[in-house]
Amino acid sequence: MSQLTEITADGFGVTLDIVYATPANFTGKPVYGRAACYLHPDAARCLATAVDLAARQGLRLHVFDGFRPSEAQWVLWNHTPDPRFISDPRRGSPHSMGAAIDLTLADAKTGQCLDMGTGFDDLTPASYHGATSISVEAQRNRFVLLGLMTAAGWDFYRNEWWHYQLFSPRDRYPVLSDAAAGTHMMPPGATPPGAA
Repeated sequence: MSQLTEITADGFGVTLDIVYATPANFTGKPVYGRAACYLHPDAARCLATAVDLAARQGLRLHVFDGFRPSEAQWVLWNHTPDPRFISDPRRGSPHSMGAAIDLTLADAKTGQCLDMGTGFDDLTPASYHGATSISVEAQRNRFVLLGLMTAAGWDFYRNEWWHYQLFSPRDRYPVLSDAAAGTHMMPPGATPPGAA
């Protein structure tokens, strides 16, 4: 059994908004059976550092997703097999290793998320790091998030301003199913066609 660390709002000082446990994601349906966030212990340590750095700027991390069971990665890929935004599950997503996190920044006092120019999972070039089609304020907010996360030990993915992962995850961590991780995130019988 894998030993992933559960990321809780109180334990880590973050806001959890696990989008794939709701219909408010690009598939239009809940992917997870319950809202939960887990990370590999290495990633959890980097997250704690990022939380501290953000707090010093009056900011709070607002988390959309962490560990994504391999079954869930198949659901996303089968819906939208676009490798610019969705990792081919045969290659292995860093999310399915507990080595990636999707998040944004919020004002620590009000809880209001900062303007990042697009929403989470906006699968268009406007979501690329360095996109100049968005407002200057949104570009600045993305750079603040990029600076906090990279200073805390995270790598970034150039096509998604919200996605951060540990360096070289495919060389270091295994892909985990819901059962192997022991997270109980997937609804019963959730093994879509093509899942190994």
